[in-house]
Amino acid sequence: MQIAILTFDGFNELDAFTVPAILNQLHARNWAAHVTAPATRVTSMNGIVVERQRPIDFAAEADAVIINGSNRMHDIAADRALLGQIRLDPARQLIGAQGSGALLLARLGFTQGVSVYADGTGAPWIAESGLPASDNPFHAAGHIATAGGGSAALYLAAWLILRGGARADAEAAISHVAPAGETDGWVDRAIATVGPFLPPPGVGA
Repeated sequence: MQIAILTFDGFNELDAFTVPAILNQLHARNWAAHVTAPATRVTSMNGIVVERQRPIDFAAEADAVIINGSNRMHDIAADRALLGQIRLDPARQLIGAQGSGALLLARLGFTQGVSVYADGTGAPWIAESGLPASDNPFHAAGHIATAGGGSAALYLAAWLILRGGARADAEAAISHVAPAGETDGWVDRAIATVGPFLPPPGVGA
């Protein structure tokens, strides 16, 4: 599975690095998560500069897409030229949004049936997106998922693996990022959180 991690200036480091750190552990199964951006370099909200691995049009060919949050998402989601470069297909792709990335997801028109976690800082852009607010850090409907909160990227990664791989893959990948002595709790919590949003056994991804 090839995954595009859409990353923009002002990105949140936890959003940007957690998901690929987990997903790229499945490289033996030909999984690869790529930092995908409209510019050759993007700068985080705290000044960390990252070079992209794929251009923005890679999102159209990827098997899955994760939209990272950004403290500049209001302007990013209003950039019509940029929106025109992002071509997604929820009938074929698994698509997730972290934090304010849900605003971009809404502008692209892919949020039907999806809600998003609401906290104090996110309330303005949630209201602007038109998405229903939720008390849960993770929500998914079909091929679309949202996650909110500091470490909720873990849930998006678990969801992708459970949709495109196997439970054993998810357990192994999550265990590598869990704190020592807390592996079982982290694995169980992640799977319990995303489990209600997975298709029934025997139903295709």
